[in-house]
Amino acid sequence: MSEMKRANIIAKGKVQKVGYRDFVQDNARELGITGYVENLEDGNVKVVCEGEEPKIEDFIRGIKVKKDFIDVSETSVEYGAPTGEFKVFKIKYGEVVEELGDRLGAALLYLGTTNQKIDAGRAENKQGFGMLAEKMDAGRAENKQGFGMLAGKMDMMLEKQDMMLEKQDETIGAIREGSGKIDEGKEEIVTEIRSLREDLRSYMEERFARIEHEIEGIKAKIGIV
Repeated sequence: MSEMKRANIIAKGKVQKVGYRDFVQDNARELGITGYVENLEDGNVKVVCEGEEPKIEDFIRGIKVKKDFIDVSETSVEYGAPTGEFKVFKIKYGEVVEELGDRLGAALLYLGTTNQKIDAGRAENKQGFGMLAEKMDAGRAENKQGFGMLAGKMDMMLEKQDMMLEKQDETIGAIREGSGKIDEGKEEIVTEIRSLREDLRSYMEERFARIEHEIEGIKAKIGIV
């Protein structure tokens, strides 16, 4: 376990009526540190705390901040021996009137800033809606132009399709015509082949008859019956 430590801290700057004591208390309780925080008459804030040394150092660094309305310009620290007198970390409040004024001042400060943010948000939204409307109008114009171009392209595509269909019809007609010519050519070829076969048969028969006659003459000459 780390050594226990006590620190007396004076925070200077814009630290009153801005919710600084609540911020300090939240940090202390998160780290498990005990002690108290209170406003001083000179406008500064006093913090007395006890806890483990590493946590005390983290706490001191954590409460020196510039956040929202809080602006801690300087902190002075005096260390001492812990007494163990504190059970929790709490806020020491002043007189009722003083505390009401402090809380009211902080609330008005936050309310004023919130209203400013709301007004700024409305202005941004108004500007944003205006830009959105302009973009929508521009989008409509682009869409209209785009649809016009698309319609033109579709007309061109339909014209090309008609031309392609006409060419297909011409091609089919040419194929049919070619098929007819091929059929005619086939018949001519078949007729020609048949004629050649008949001529070849006649020639061969005549040739064989001549050869046979010559063989018979040779046989007679050599005395072969």
